[in-house]
Amino acid sequence: MRKVAGIFIVAVFVPCLVLAWLAIRSLRDQQFLVERQRSLLHQGVTDSAAQQVAGLLAARQREFSQIVEEFLAARPAPQAAAAFDDHLRTIWPASKVGFVVTTDGELVCPQRNSRPEARLFSADNASFLANREAAEVYWMNSVVLNAQQMPLNTSLNNAPESAAQSAEPATASVTFDSTAGASPAKSQKFSSVARAITPQQMPALPGNVVAADAGLQNYSKVAPAQAAFHQLIGDAVEGVVSRFVNDQLNVLLWYRSPRDDRHIFGAQLDLSRFADELRDRLPSWMPALQQEICLAILDDRAKPVALSHPDFVGNWRHPFVATEIGEILPHWEAAVYLLNPDQLSQSAHAIRITLGLLIAALIVAVGVGGWLIVADLSRQLTLARQKTDFVSNVSHELKTPLTSIRMFSELLADGRVSDPARQQSYLQIITAETARLTRLINNVLDFSRMERGEKKYDMRDCDLAALVQQTAESYRPHLESNGFRLECSLPDSPIPVRGDCDAIAQVLLNLLSNAEKYSNGTKEIAIDARVLDGSSPCAEVRIQDRGLGVPRGCEQKIFEKFFRAHDSLSGGIQGCGLGLTLARQIARAHGGDIHYEAREGGGNCFSLRLPLGTDHNGSA
Repeated sequence: MRKVAGIFIVAVFVPCLVLAWLAIRSLRDQQFLVERQRSLLHQGVTDSAAQQVAGLLAARQREFSQIVEEFLAARPAPQAAAAFDDHLRTIWPASKVGFVVTTDGELVCPQRNSRPEARLFSADNASFLANREAAEVYWMNSVVLNAQQMPLNTSLNNAPESAAQSAEPATASVTFDSTAGASPAKSQKFSSVARAITPQQMPALPGNVVAADAGLQNYSKVAPAQAAFHQLIGDAVEGVVSRFVNDQLNVLLWYRSPRDDRHIFGAQLDLSRFADELRDRLPSWMPALQQEICLAILDDRAKPVALSHPDFVGNWRHPFVATEIGEILPHWEAAVYLLNPDQLSQSAHAIRITLGLLIAALIVAVGVGGWLIVADLSRQLTLARQKTDFVSNVSHELKTPLTSIRMFSELLADGRVSDPARQQSYLQIITAETARLTRLINNVLDFSRMERGEKKYDMRDCDLAALVQQTAESYRPHLESNGFRLECSLPDSPIPVRGDCDAIAQVLLNLLSNAEKYSNGTKEIAIDARVLDGSSPCAEVRIQDRGLGVPRGCEQKIFEKFFRAHDSLSGGIQGCGLGLTLARQIARAHGGDIHYEAREGGGNCFSLRLPLGTDHNGSA
């Protein structure tokens, strides 16, 4: 038994525990994978939003170029330049101030007597536009606006690569070509600036970047260049120049018409109107994720200028993921915020609970299955042992009466016993042993038929009281010859039942034989019959003795096949463990049952209960 249990543990239970441990380990990887996939999904949203914003600004640049061409088609540039601000403010609300500057550095428009906004623009930008001073700018020409690589000798867009290759902050340098019409500028380097926000999820690092460099990811990819206006435009036709003036972002669109390449027309973009346009367009950029995330466009101070969910309030400096819009709007970000920040942890927690329950169910199932297997194996081993004991007991039970019958038969046959009284005694012994042998064989045969489902009963109406009286009287001589006192208490009126009289008599004989075998020296047996009234009236026959009693916990086991509460050949107790099993099976086949209870004062009490016959019900 221990060997089988050990094999089960090694072959089944231990591998299940190993699989459970591997499943728990894979859960962490699965959780990371889910978070990473969601991060990539939302990162794609911000990347697309950043491109949409940049594309929208590029569209404004094209609109501006077309407006300038239409403006110059009606009048020559030298005559119309002074009125360009007033004209632009009338036909294009997206602009804040229009300006015109010549390639020689003369600011033609706006003039000194212009409106206050134009005069303020001149004060802030005149020196830069007139090439009298260099300024920190973020520059983008027409080639970049058309989504191609920036040809100016600059590494402004390479900040991430620099961060990936060095633990020092990334730098961006700009070198301007002397062919642009100005003297060569000295190469200027600017350290990359930390972003105004810190996303919770960062884009994947290149494979050659160590973990210590991960912090460099939060540096801005956009770095300013120190240059004058004429150095930036060179021979380009159009472009965008962004610069911070008094900590306010100014976005300048400019265009040089082929009609007059000496005059450069420009406009300061009205960012408040641009933000209004973003608010209208933003919800349509992410319809599939509308219920899950809030898409925000943040300015350089990490303040939202447009939200897909206007009522949403979050920690603006800590979005889930974010993407810089680029040089066209420096330090502006497209950011995603989770509407339910606990969704990731809840999903991971749900996965952990689900997998944990599955693992627990697996272990419990294996444990319960193993326990059932071991229990069944134990039961089968016990049954096999009981069958072995049954064979031994039956052999002993057959041998004992046969030995007595043979011995007394030989004595009588040889004429060795001449005393008639002794001859009569020997004949009675032979008769009793023959009856005992008959009961044993009948029990074995009946049990075999019942196991195969071949047992048939001759059901008829009979008087249970008379049947009990007849059975008791037939067994009385045997009991009294062995020193037993049998008391019968039976009613005078009949107790009608329907059943097989021979089968019921066999039940009674088995119970009387059982009381005889387990008498324990106190040879008293009492039998009575009565009718139990109630909701389900029935007939009851009780057989009581003062024997050994049934050990605690074995009250139901004594009715199992081959089970013996006092199973020991050396104890001198006869039997094969089938008497009570047969008795209960016969009783239940008649619609009744046999019950056991301890008798007051010591001993046993077996009750045979059978349903009453139709005669009793009719008389009632």
